Amino acid sequence: MSSQEKTLAYIKQRQPRYVLSRELYVDADVYREDLAQIWHKEWIFAGHSFELEKPGQYMTLQIGDYPIVLVRGADGELRAFHNVCPHRGSKLCQGSSGKSAKLVCPYHKWTFGLDGKLLFAGNMSNDFDPLHHGLKQAHCAVVETHVYVCVAETAPDFETFRQALTPFVAPHNLADCKVAFESTIVEKGNWKLVFENNRECYHCEGSHPELLNSFVENLSVAGVADGSDPALEAFWDRCETAGLPSRMVLADNGQYRITRIPLSANAASYTMDGKPAVNGRLDQSGVENIGALLYFNYPSTWNHFLGDHALSFRVLPVGPGETLVTTKWLVHKNAQEGIDYQLDNLTRVWIATNDQDRGLVEGTHAGVTSPAYQPGRYSDVAENGPCQFDDWYCDTMKSRLAD
Repeated sequence: MSSQEKTLAYIKQRQPRYVLSRELYVDADVYREDLAQIWHKEWIFAGHSFELEKPGQYMTLQIGDYPIVLVRGADGELRAFHNVCPHRGSKLCQGSSGKSAKLVCPYHKWTFGLDGKLLFAGNMSNDFDPLHHGLKQAHCAVVETHVYVCVAETAPDFETFRQALTPFVAPHNLADCKVAFESTIVEKGNWKLVFENNRECYHCEGSHPELLNSFVENLSVAGVADGSDPALEAFWDRCETAGLPSRMVLADNGQYRITRIPLSANAASYTMDGKPAVNGRLDQSGVENIGALLYFNYPSTWNHFLGDHALSFRVLPVGPGETLVTTKWLVHKNAQEGIDYQLDNLTRVWIATNDQDRGLVEGTHAGVTSPAYQPGRYSDVAENGPCQFDDWYCDTMKSRLAD
């Protein structure tokens, strides 16, 4: 039985509203199919365009099997290249970020322009044509500073997502932001466990005391199903009247959701006291306590936008039981640490929450690895979010594995 047939068989065995089976979390062949059918075909969140503001600035990331470098060209364009020298395969940019006038291979000093064209290759014969040895480009798209990369030969539609997201995020003026702090942690658990954990707050009361000073899960939107909630409707009305789109938008296939939810009473930000962490506002609505604008886009990101700052989260698989999670705290580009915000106050809640989630994911991965594990049933009240993620995962894999 091939890995595709085996993975498809595991997925077909899943019962509705039940957690995934052991093999779908830990089997090496399943992981290979996750990469091939999802990570190597979908748009993957990479970072923010303002992180690469000047020509020559670059960042790198690993999307499954593919090392990628994003670089700002001399013409101002942002491009994604496979971070592989077309000579003998060495990675060109080996750090996570940097700035260089040209991209130079550390092995044999082949030199490329910021547009990917080969500029220099020493000791090659006269019939060698540099035009045929430039860097291989990957797909790159930007929406409201969020940079996405796709390594597939043909990228799926991006415009529908761009049109859905833009009205929601535009009022938060991310183009005027900077990264105040970045945290990267490795969670020793399968990437699906990371997203399942993110999609519910059933565990929050017992695990996230810092977060619960301000965050309140709204079950009407957690499972991305329309629910009747008069208080939420009133909140949406108030925000939308002020020019802040808030009512939930859900992708037809469930891949992304965008909505705004209120925070706890009198809370304006993710801080220990609920007060703003940063002086000033990102938005110009003038409305107090605009809650948190949330969007996720499977398989690689979830995001939170508040009145005073924003957060982006990036998920990248490292192996069947290892996932890289990067969090970035975004503030206005003119905000000064120590004057307009205190770094500990800004980051404390989510540094603690991320670490707590890491422990939960790792404990779950250790448990589902056991041959004694059997998939449990999701709560009809508090676990519609992770069930919706699993539904999306299974539906996506079935459609592609069956082709």
